[in-house]
Amino acid sequence: MKILIAEDEPDIAIQYELALKDRNHDVTVTNDGEQCLEAFYQELEKHEPARNPKMMKPPFDAVILDYRMPKKDGMEVAKEILAIEPKQRILFASAYVLETLVDSVKNLQQVVELIQKPFELDPFVDLIEDKGIYSELEKLNVNAKEIKDLNPTHQQVQDLLEGLKKLQKGRVL
Repeated sequence: MKILIAEDEPDIAIQYELALKDRNHDVTVTNDGEQCLEAFYQELEKHEPARNPKMMKPPFDAVILDYRMPKKDGMEVAKEILAIEPKQRILFASAYVLETLVDSVKNLQQVVELIQKPFELDPFVDLIEDKGIYSELEKLNVNAKEIKDLNPTHQQVQDLLEGLKKLQKGRVL
């Protein structure tokens, strides 16, 4: 997975980066909201000429944002990213979960994924990899490895799971 991180605490940023790289993820780390947006736009530009509106895939599989950062806070960054790329998966790593949740609904008109700081790194990486969604697919007899090999976006995997659940509900035994 291609992951963008915005974290102003260098020790925490390094921990995120090492944990994700240990699981073979492509990680870009930034120190504040402005650097994060710069990295996002650079990646977006790389794919812009080849972008087909019907086949659009966000430039990152996940963008992990600290809620409170210098220059631009996580909410400002999320708002700008989602205005350009509404399907971009955003995760907030925050000690201020309630405040982040309220702000995300108010400012983004949607709930984004949240993880309460401090946290263990394995559950953090599992959340990013969304292991739960793949185990649910396996319960529906879908070969999760084949799906992962296609390198779909998180949204595409969610859509697949929801579609399969609807089909299963309509099935008569």
